[in-house]
Amino acid sequence: MSTYLVGDIQGCFDDLCDLLEQAKFNPQQDELWLSGDLVARGPKSLETLRFVKELGDRATTVLGNHDLHLLAAANGLAKVKNRDKVQPILDAPDCEELLEWLRRQPLLAEHPQHPLAMAHAGISPQWDLTTARQQAREVEACLRSDDYLWLLRNMYGNGPDYWTPDLSGIEQYRYTINAFTRMRFCYPDGRLDMDCKLSPDHPETGPLQPWFELPRQQPLGKKVIFGHWAALMGHEDQQVIGLDTGCVWGNSMTLLRWEDGARFVKPCPVHAE
Repeated sequence: MSTYLVGDIQGCFDDLCDLLEQAKFNPQQDELWLSGDLVARGPKSLETLRFVKELGDRATTVLGNHDLHLLAAANGLAKVKNRDKVQPILDAPDCEELLEWLRRQPLLAEHPQHPLAMAHAGISPQWDLTTARQQAREVEACLRSDDYLWLLRNMYGNGPDYWTPDLSGIEQYRYTINAFTRMRFCYPDGRLDMDCKLSPDHPETGPLQPWFELPRQQPLGKKVIFGHWAALMGHEDQQVIGLDTGCVWGNSMTLLRWEDGARFVKPCPVHAE
């Protein structure tokens, strides 16, 4: 059995299928871990959702910012953006079933055998792993409860940008969602920046640092697998692996086999407008 990890799909279903065929992925034996943003901007978000859902316990996916936006838009709490190309999901006969499945996916997933943790954007440098787990579980419980519409309605916004244990209610939830699904850069003091999408070596990033370069008071003890940051074009060091290589923007989709570190890469056409 092999464990495969893949970056953002964003509706690029045919590219995912080609990549899994290249790697000889066997859904009867292997596991597929997806770093979130299953939907939006690519042509086949509906097919992607159906495929991952049908894999059952052979697939683990975390929620990305586009996945959460789809849930909000489907409930009339946010605008459906034409460029996201999610209308086929909303028109599908199994729409309600797919969205119910989607809102029950985690923000943070940890492999039961391997020392890896997956979150769409990463894990806040202000958190240890115990805090990250606790915050993820609280938001996940709310999203799966009867209060999920309240959460989806109020999750938008860039603040608070700094974590303290005193945060509560929607401010606590919003920080958690932003850290897990939108984070790229931080200021040196750990504050989140929600605006800059450049690569870390761009001269206009100023004092900002990638979240994974800030020191932690306590090591996480697991390698963090993330997506979300296409401008990185992939990244790996001792603590993290970034797997978003910009498929939807005409770059490539990357699949990593955990056991031996083998990488499979599929060049992709431009899908995003």
